[in-house]
Amino acid sequence: MADHDRIEGAAKNMGGKIKEAAGKVTGDTKLQTEGKADQVEGKVQNAVGGVKDSLRDKG
Repeated sequence: MADHDRIEGAAKNMGGKIKEAAGKVTGDTKLQTEGKADQVEGKVQNAVGGVKDSLRDKG
C-alpha cells in the first residue's frame, strides 16, 4: 500500500503543474512561480513517502 505522503506529493506535484501552466497562459509570473514551488514540494513529499515505503517493506 502506498504511503499517504506519496499520494499527497503526487497530487501536489500535479496541482503545481496546472498552476504553472495557468500562470504561463495568463502571463502571471507569481502563479507560475507558485506552481513550480508546489511541484518541488510535491516531489520531495513523494520521495519521503518512498523512503517510508522502503522502510516498511524491510521491517
